[in-house]
Amino acid sequence: MQKDDDADGRVTLAEVATEAGVSLSTVSKVLNGRTDVARTTRTKVERLLETHGYRRRTHGTPLAPLIEIVFHELESVWAMELIRGVENVAKEHGAGVVLTESGTRHAPGPEWIEGVLRRRPLGVVLVFSTLPDTTKEQLRSRAIPFVIIDPAGDPEPDVPSVGSANWSGGMAATRHLIDSGHRSIAIITGPEDMMCSLARLDGYRSAMAMAGLDAGPHRVRFGDFHVQGGFTRAMELLEGPDRPTAIFAGSDLQALGVLEAARLKGLSVPRDLSVVGYDDVPLAQWSSPALTTVHQPLRHMAEEAARMLTRPNDPGKAALRIELATRLVVRHSTAAPPPSA
Repeated sequence: MQKDDDADGRVTLAEVATEAGVSLSTVSKVLNGRTDVARTTRTKVERLLETHGYRRRTHGTPLAPLIEIVFHELESVWAMELIRGVENVAKEHGAGVVLTESGTRHAPGPEWIEGVLRRRPLGVVLVFSTLPDTTKEQLRSRAIPFVIIDPAGDPEPDVPSVGSANWSGGMAATRHLIDSGHRSIAIITGPEDMMCSLARLDGYRSAMAMAGLDAGPHRVRFGDFHVQGGFTRAMELLEGPDRPTAIFAGSDLQALGVLEAARLKGLSVPRDLSVVGYDDVPLAQWSSPALTTVHQPLRHMAEEAARMLTRPNDPGKAALRIELATRLVVRHSTAAPPPSA
């Protein structure tokens, strides 16, 4: 009968197999991340292993000196900042960094987990808003810590995560435009099914309400955080006589799309239209004009996530949420509205 690391009364794999109503070989397949196990069976076994506190024996198979960072989209302006943050901490611990692309913006794909169980890194940083229960159970049963870098959602309370103050960022961006004299302010936030998009929108609405200004549906657009989405939504907002004098874009890439839409409409930024972005990625200061934006500390977020994995006492195990502050960076894309507005 195969036992856990110590003969101290803890559950054996045979007992887990009996309780789950499966064979010992099926439990072994689940432990080794094999894909030839039905999802319902895998979930049942993983939950029993978690319930009984089973930890896969690690002597003879030490964790690899690697930190794995998993994106749904590696080719993005956010990815490089996050990678650099993880690399900074990995170097302190003599570890390398593995990059993986998988899944959608919400969660990694099911094919990823088998590979990470083979690699057995020191820990995993996931740039997603959620993580399936089965994946969490598989990582925990192998004592592989994980943390979500969460600019895009609000993870479950049992998932360690690092995020930023999206509501405050949306409020700061909008207050800056109001304080500059704007009264007709529109917003192009991100996808409607992402918590950060809604939080930035709530910050905008709160600032507009406090100033007694109209933030009705005709002033609100949902984008996709990319240039094309910003361009398309800005063209909609800038048509007709009731065009805004300022647009708060929920990402710097969307703000670049707004700048292009303004150019095609014959509007000068910031003389005719003020534009605020979000993220403060490096290219924001090189746009024309240089972009006023909300600084989201992406690199710092990644560093904090990696440190959560490398802490010596139960790394990544305790449920923990770290939320970092955002700040407004004023450059040249915002000014007072035109006198005729």
